[in-house]
Parts: sequence; structure tokens; C-alpha cells
Amino acid sequence: MTHNIMIAGVGGQGTVLASKLIAASAMKKGYSVRTTETIGMAQRGGIVVSHVRIGENVFSPLIPLGKADALIAFEPAEAVRQLPYLSEQGALIVCDSAISPAGSSGYTSSIMIDYLKDNVKKLFVIDSRRLTEQSEGKFNQKTLNVALLGAAAECGIFPFDIEILKQVIPEMLAQRFWELNLASLETGRRML
Repeated sequence: MTHNIMIAGVGGQGTVLASKLIAASAMKKGYSVRTTETIGMAQRGGIVVSHVRIGENVFSPLIPLGKADALIAFEPAEAVRQLPYLSEQGALIVCDSAISPAGSSGYTSSIMIDYLKDNVKKLFVIDSRRLTEQSEGKFNQKTLNVALLGAAAECGIFPFDIEILKQVIPEMLAQRFWELNLASLETGRRML
């Protein structure tokens, strides 16, 4: 069985790191993994999309349109932008915090979230304000990526459990980041 997971955000949100943590966790469980990233002007807040394909007989790292089992979006507009990749039965986990494109005004996440509510059967909206409150001071926007991985693990969209992610974080990050990221993982898990 193949698990297709797409991650979408903007530059600086940790999209690539999130895909690497998922891939390393899957490999730790013995799965074959293919990944790739599409990075457009990431240093200036541009779109960053990662494809993670887990399972046997996966020959291309790119997820075909309509075949993503899960979409993890760090920003609502990026969730809408990547929605054509999500399968009809796929799960979408999205943070409700909007990041306005450079030079724009008037963009609010509520418009995008309403659109997603109307068009996605399995939608999990993570309230960024609640995420911050629940973290007991152990969360910041730089660990939103890991918090959303915790929520995704709680939803059961990975072919591994959160304990594998807890093992992989110290293997892939510098020690000074362990405590904050492990706490963010748990906080995200409790959001559902």
C-alpha cells in the first residue's frame, strides 16, 4: 500500500524539514520512501511544497493530482492552492493562521477556511491561538511544522505512530532544539 502525503507552506515555515521527518520515520519502520520539493522564491515567503510517497512500487516522488492521502498545510491559502492533489477521501490538516503575500492587504484566513470546509470531507483545522495557549510557553511559529506533524500522527495518516517521530527528532535536529520540538509535537497531538 502507498501513502501519499503532501506538505504545503511558505518559505521559512519548515516544510522541507517536516517532509524529512516523515521520510525518516517511515524508513525507520522499514518502508521505501520517495520525496521531492518544489520551492518557489522560498527565501521571500514563496510557496514550498513537499511530496512524500511511502510504500513499495513507488517509482516517482511526485504525487499525481487527486492521489494525496493527506495534505498538511501550514497556511490556509496554500491548502487551497494544493487542494487538487488531495484525494476525495484524503485528510487535510491546516493551521488557520494566514501569512499575507508581500504587497497584499485584506487577506484573511477565514475566507480560505470556509472554502475548505465546503470542499473537504476530512478537514482538521488547527487553531493557532489555541495552539499557543496550550503549549505552556513551549511553542513558537518556528515549530508549527512539528506541531502539525503531531496533529497528523494523532489523525492516523502516517504508517507509523508518534513514538517513531519522537525518536527521529533527536536524530535529525541539533540537541538545543530537541525539547522545544518534542513539546510542540505533543501540543499538536492534543489539538484534535
